[in-house]
Amino acid sequence: MAHSDTYLVGREKIREYAAAVGEQNPLCFDVAAAREAGYEDVVAPPMFAAVYKWRAMRPAVLDPEIGIDFSRLVHGAQEFTWHLPVIAGDEITTEAAFVDEAKRGEIRVYTFSSRSTNQRGELVCEGTWTNFVR
Repeated sequence: MAHSDTYLVGREKIREYAAAVGEQNPLCFDVAAAREAGYEDVVAPPMFAAVYKWRAMRPAVLDPEIGIDFSRLVHGAQEFTWHLPVIAGDEITTEAAFVDEAKRGEIRVYTFSSRSTNQRGELVCEGTWTNFVR
């Protein structure tokens, strides 16, 4: 089952996230610098994808039909492929879905995918999320 969510990217959210992760690129903080570089507003750091994707990923991961035992869950991996930058003011729609459950010895591996587009329908980021359950 696929889940979808649209996230309106705010300028201050970008600035707060960038500061929290130690980003120093002025494009993430300074509107004038971003505009001088050809962007309409400040530019989100690439890993800001975790922010706009999570609201679609959460119901996919928590879906009771998938049956993950969260008391035994270990976050395995998160992989992103970035396509276009995300800019303050963008409306990012993410579709997230359960992909596969596999067993490796005593460990169950759950894989999810996500695909995010902006308000123009342009692909901005794809993701794969892997969780291990002991």
